[in-house]
Formats: sequence, C-alpha cells, structure tokens
Amino acid sequence: MLATLGNHIREYLRSFPIEDKIVFNSSAIVCSPSSFTPLVAPAELKIIAFVDGGHADVLVAGNFCLSFIRVAAVLFQGGVKIKHMQHEFYLFVKARYDENEIIYKSMIFPVQGEKLIEEKDLMISSTDSLIKIGMQRAPISVVSGMARRFAELQLAASLNANYILLDGTLEPTLKNEEKYLALLPLSASALAKTCSLFTSSGNNPMVLLNKLAGEGCWKYYLENKTYFVKLHEKAQHVFRFEGNPDVLPYLVHNSRDALFLGYPYGLVLADQLARVSNEEKKSLRMNFLLRKENKEIMDYLKL
Repeated sequence: MLATLGNHIREYLRSFPIEDKIVFNSSAIVCSPSSFTPLVAPAELKIIAFVDGGHADVLVAGNFCLSFIRVAAVLFQGGVKIKHMQHEFYLFVKARYDENEIIYKSMIFPVQGEKLIEEKDLMISSTDSLIKIGMQRAPISVVSGMARRFAELQLAASLNANYILLDGTLEPTLKNEEKYLALLPLSASALAKTCSLFTSSGNNPMVLLNKLAGEGCWKYYLENKTYFVKLHEKAQHVFRFEGNPDVLPYLVHNSRDALFLGYPYGLVLADQLARVSNEEKKSLRMNFLLRKENKEIMDYLKL
C-alpha cells in the first residue's frame, strides 16, 4: 500500500510542466527567466529590525479565554545583534450578547508599561466571515491571534531601524488589520516561510522557481511589491517576500546560519524570544488556578 501511494504521489509531482503560470490576485502570470535578479551582499551594513510574536491560551472555556501574548524585536547590523526588546500582556476575551448576536470583547493587561494596541480593535462578532469556521461561529480563542498580529505590527511601527522585517505577509486578513498595517513605514517588509499560491497546473511556485533559477541568491518579481527570494546559494528553501526589496541584499548577510540556511537568523531569534513554550503555558495556568480565590473558575474549565 505505501509503495503504491508513493508511486502515485511521485507521478503526480512529475506531471507538472516547466512552462507554467503563477496564479496571483486572480491573474495568471507567466514564469519568465527575465524576472530573476541576482542578490549580492553589499559591503555596507544596515540596521535591520526583525519582529515576531507568540501566544498561549492559558484558560479556555466556551464563553471566555485568557491568553498570554509576547511580541519581540531584535536588531542586527550585518551578522551582529545590537539590541532586542519584548512586550508581554494578558488578554481576557469574554462573550456578550449584543444586538441579536454574540460579540467577543477584550481587555488587555500589560505585564509592564502601557497597552500596545487598542481593545476596541479586537471587538468582533463570533459569526464574522473573517473568523468563523464554515457555518459555525468562531471559537473565542481566535481573538488571541488577532491581538498577537496587531501587537506585532504596532511594535514594528515603533522601531528605529533602516529596515524592518516581519514574519508572515503584509496582506490584511483580519478585521481592523488595515489600521495597523497603515502604521508601518515604507522600510517595512515581510517574509513568509509557507506559501498558499499555486501555478495554473497546480504546482508549488517555490519549487518551480527553484528549478528554473540559476546559481546564487536571487529575487523573482511577481507583482505589486511581491517577490520570491532565495537568500543563500546553497539553500533549498525559497520564500515569499512582500514590501521594500531594497532590504533583500542586506538579508544575505543574515541568512548564513546552518540551522536554517537561507532564512534570516534575525527572524529565528525573534521567534525564540517571542515563543511561549508549553512548559511556560503550564506554569502560567497553574500559578493562576492554584490561587484560592480563583477556584470557581475551574467549574467552567471542566465543561
């Protein structure tokens, strides 16, 4: 059975043509060798800020969710880290019946300092088309992801660097996300490890372009400030890039770490600084529930 399945998958992958089109924004763009541009690391070293976020749902019930969110930024000049920062906060989301629908409302509790984002921007209907799953209302925990994304964008907008790079894309997919995207300076960009785009034959454009490209590092222009990039000549990975392409030659300096060859080490480190581990999540949960005054909360968590 496994051999048969393997043969079927290989035959499918070998069926893709070399001459293909990338489907982007409802149009099919012909893959062209002229769209490849070499990337050469410059001698000048610019300051680049890398931004990422992490979160954990500490307490989750049907009608409320308590999450811990951390966003981080790390600044590099060439291959040298010169500064890093973190912002942490708790997010409490509760369900309320308002105007004939269930609304999710949020309260933010910063660990230190002031609130990074506005609570009103997180208020959303549980049946909003941007978050619901099929015909079902969205689980209340989805608001945590909204808060994390908005906090990442707000932190990025506050940084002082030659260039700013976020993990992911710059496409708005959430209610009120455009407000925070609009705060980003022209020097801001985003790099995505995964890609939801397809070619007209159903192929993965990253794999196709890697076969079509020559040696070395390169960028491939797609449309509207969107590129595919290869940031190390020996890397197997191609990434989707959006934003200011002037930063790309400087990312070559930062993409030489053997742990993830071709991916900026600044984003790796920002992810590590922001990540909320399972052990940390368990500790936060236990520290909260072991307080005697919080005993009644357990009744909701058992449901």
